[in-house]
Amino acid sequence: MSAHPDSAEALIDRIRRKAPEYVDLLTARSDQDFEAAFDAILQRAVQNLETNADNYETLDEVGLSAVLAAGLSIPGLTVTPEAHSNGHVDLTIDADHCVPIRRKLGEAKIYNGYAYHVTGLTQLLGRYTTGRELGGLLIVYVKKRGIEGIVRDLRKEMDTQQPCKQSGPTRDHPVKWRFESTHTLASGIAHHVSHVGCNLCTSRTP
Repeated sequence: MSAHPDSAEALIDRIRRKAPEYVDLLTARSDQDFEAAFDAILQRAVQNLETNADNYETLDEVGLSAVLAAGLSIPGLTVTPEAHSNGHVDLTIDADHCVPIRRKLGEAKIYNGYAYHVTGLTQLLGRYTTGRELGGLLIVYVKKRGIEGIVRDLRKEMDTQQPCKQSGPTRDHPVKWRFESTHTLASGIAHHVSHVGCNLCTSRTP
């Protein structure tokens, strides 16, 4: 017997068919389940930026992060640009349907070399993160050509320099131009960071 078309069960079924990650996010029972569902939503938002790179060419880090925040915002997931957490963090992501609230913090940088990348990592881990949050995000807006090599070189340099008390080498992620690292916070907690490359090179990029 099928559910009544106006019932909550039917609504959930329609949402699951069109965007299963939304239901998975809202019903996540563990941090791991939440992270898996969030990753799918993040990837969709990043791809939206990439496919509209020509339209966003003149935006700075704040503008790009505002677009990304809009792409991440869904019912039950509040994404706030420039919120305060010992400073103005670029992205604060709250899953406000659960107790305690699951929170992720994200810092975003237009790529300008390894040192600038580490500046963003230092801000994220040294100023904004308290240790109560889930894994952090470092969004890398790459407006230059050759994102493949840029991300590969970032990983090599991080594995050599071990910035921000990095523990062990960086790790692969299934999504292209993305990798993971782990760092020890001042609290002593091991905190995971996802480095997310976003390809904003356009046909006009020299």
